[in-house]
Amino acid sequence: MRPLALPVTPSLRRMPWTALAAAALVALLSACASESPPRSQLAVGQAAVDRATGPAAAEAPVELAMARDKIARANVAYANKDYALARQLAEQADADATLAEAQARSLRSDRALTAVRDSIRQLREEMARK
Repeated sequence: MRPLALPVTPSLRRMPWTALAAAALVALLSACASESPPRSQLAVGQAAVDRATGPAAAEAPVELAMARDKIARANVAYANKDYALARQLAEQADADATLAEAQARSLRSDRALTAVRDSIRQLREEMARK
């Protein structure tokens, strides 16, 4: 492999060699650094899917299915040591599961509101008859 040749510009001529060596070392170390396994993201994503499975299973099945699919794909990517993809899919699974929970809560709230409004309507009708 050929060494990297940097163009010599007037600003590089004025830069102390120690600073240039330090910059080169930082660049080399960052290039060699490997991505850490996304264990915490996988755990958070799996917990979100598990949490959403109960209430959202019937009320937001599409979003929950997407979350389950993404966490399964994240686990496969993790096993294949594709940590960037595993992290991304785990974060998306967390978001999808959270969305499923929120939609399920919203649907339950709408049903409760409808029930309260029906009760109020019935009470008004009874009061009007008396």
